[in-house]
Amino acid sequence: MAFFRNANVNLLNIHYGIYALVLSGGGAFYGVYLLRAGVSAPGVLTALAAITLCRFAFRPAIPFLAARFGLKPLVIVGTLICACQYLVLSQVHGIGLPLLALILTTSIGDTFYWTTYHAYFASVGDHAHRGHQISAREALAQVVGIVGPLMTGWMLTVYGPLIAFGASSVTMATAALPFLGTPNVKVAKSVPGAFRAARPGVLLFMTDGWIASGYYMAWQISLFMTLKQNFNAYGGAMALAALVGAGAGMLLGRLIDAGHGSRAAILSVAIYAATITLRAASQGHILVAIIANACGAFVTCLYTPTLMTAVYNLAKAAPCTLRFHVATEGGWDLGASAGCLVAAGLMSLGAPISVGVALSLVGLTAAFVLLTRYYASLATPEPAIEATVGGT
Repeated sequence: MAFFRNANVNLLNIHYGIYALVLSGGGAFYGVYLLRAGVSAPGVLTALAAITLCRFAFRPAIPFLAARFGLKPLVIVGTLICACQYLVLSQVHGIGLPLLALILTTSIGDTFYWTTYHAYFASVGDHAHRGHQISAREALAQVVGIVGPLMTGWMLTVYGPLIAFGASSVTMATAALPFLGTPNVKVAKSVPGAFRAARPGVLLFMTDGWIASGYYMAWQISLFMTLKQNFNAYGGAMALAALVGAGAGMLLGRLIDAGHGSRAAILSVAIYAATITLRAASQGHILVAIIANACGAFVTCLYTPTLMTAVYNLAKAAPCTLRFHVATEGGWDLGASAGCLVAAGLMSLGAPISVGVALSLVGLTAAFVLLTRYYASLATPEPAIEATVGGT
């Protein structure tokens, strides 16, 4: 399997596997714990919107720091700051200073981590095997996602938030270790036209952010409420979804790399739309909600490689890969914050949270148009583009 011959991507995927273990554990309980800690459902969505909006204050520093130190140190710093957020999360009890500290810590960590991680993955990955490499990453994330929610739900029930989220913090810190074997990636101090070239990626990520506000953020609250706010039941539902998707992670990457991106986009978006519809209709129905949550495993395995193959290839072909992702992450933040605030506003007016979940269909429609246009533009397989970050 040629796509496993890239040692740097293999180490990155090991890193992401550890990171995903925490995302499926402490990360999956992030919003629902705030709900149990006394923050209202609209308040939780508003707090999540505040996190994404605060990223704008910190993101301009990323190109400057990356030009001085390179990408790898920033990914490591982002990983460690993200680890700290779980300790802060354990101290939240309603609206107050701990919640404000959580918003700031999470926004700083996310800004450093996701912006530089995507640029780093795009830089060291291979254009010809991009779909396979992303699918391998997502398959690993699904496997570890079986353990994460079960352990976190059990620890929250038996030992409480400090021990449960403390374990998440320590585990995430170890995700920095694989970077000891990967190279640094240099970033140019100035790249004319870099942000202008990122427009296609910004639009794709803006739609993805809007989708996530309902499909992930509002849905987790809806599922938790349907399961009577039981941590163990919620963790079990998340683990079941990961189990369903554990064997399906490599399916679509092969189709994309073979030049059938348009078909992959149509298939993944169709399944995505059906899953959103089922989730929106499942509020208050435990069995339907569990099934709808499990269907999300197929969405992750199918849609993520379709989206990220396009984004990573656009990034590597851009004048500056890092600045491309600085811009696209800003687009994601705009979409996610707007979706969360719209959903929170509708809930404050009396709408059920299922409306917030259904709002994802708006973003998915726009994403479908953008993705099919991108893959249709690839009349023939593109040659491998080996550009370093910053266009050097």
